[in-house]
Amino acid sequence: MLGFSFTVNRLELKRMLTFLGVGGKSIDELISTLNKAHRHVNVITFAGMLEKLGLSQDSVVNILRRIGIDDIAIENIFSMLDEERIKSSYGRLVEVSVE
Repeated sequence: MLGFSFTVNRLELKRMLTFLGVGGKSIDELISTLNKAHRHVNVITFAGMLEKLGLSQDSVVNILRRIGIDDIAIENIFSMLDEERIKSSYGRLVEVSVE
């Protein structure tokens, strides 16, 4: 998976997201964020961005498949996304009370 580049047409991405029920404002914000990143983003970040739009993991998987990413790579993407979430939560303080 590493080293590969996948391209999705902006209009096609908008159509997919609209079909999945994402609002126009959210789609525009996503496109704007991608434009600020010079229209290039790590696929793990991209998958996370799609989830933050409220899409289910199944919907994100369907989008990734439509842009040409195979199922093994998609599984790796979600594993890495889960790892990132775990790492970010380790830095948080958690209150523990023992009585």
